[in-house]
Amino acid sequence: MSGFFVNAALISLLTLIAFLAIRLHRLFAVVMLSGAFSLVAATLFVVLDAVDVAFTEAAVGAGISTILALATLSLVPANEKPHDFAFVPAFLAFATAAMLAVAVADLPVFGDVNAPIHNHVAPDYLQGSAEDIAIPNVVTSVLASYRGFDTLGETVVVFTAAIAVLLVLGGWTRRK
Repeated sequence: MSGFFVNAALISLLTLIAFLAIRLHRLFAVVMLSGAFSLVAATLFVVLDAVDVAFTEAAVGAGISTILALATLSLVPANEKPHDFAFVPAFLAFATAAMLAVAVADLPVFGDVNAPIHNHVAPDYLQGSAEDIAIPNVVTSVLASYRGFDTLGETVVVFTAAIAVLLVLGGWTRRK
C-alpha cells in the first residue's frame, strides 16, 4: 500500500511541475522546471522497476535536453511573448487527452499475469535469451539482439537530431 502513496506523490509532483511550467512566463524558469519534471519522471520509472527507462529519461530528458534548451535561451528573449488564448490548440489537447483516456481504459490491469504481453512474446524472450544468444541479461539480449536494428535506428535518429541542433545553435546556415 505504501507503493501507492509513493506513486501518487510522484504523479502529484509531476502535475504540479507541469502546471507551474504552463503558468510561468520566464523561459529560464520553464527550462529548469522541465529538467525537474524529467528527474521526477525518472524517479517514478525507478519506482516502477523500469531502471533502463529511468536512466534514459535522466540522461536525455534532464541532462541533454536541459543543456540544449539553456543554450537556446542565449538566442531568444528572456520572457515569453504575450499571446491570447488559442481555442483550437486547447480543443485539440483536450480531445487528445480524452482519446488517451479511452485507450487507457482498454488496457489490461497492471500486473495481470494473463495479459497478452505475458503470453506471447515475453516467454520466448525469457527462455530463448540464455539458450539462443547466450546473453544472461534479458534486457540486454532484447535490445542488442532481438531488437538490434530497432535500437540502431533509434540511435541514428537521436544522433542526427543532436547534430542538427548543434548546427542550428552554432549559427550554421546554407549559403546561396
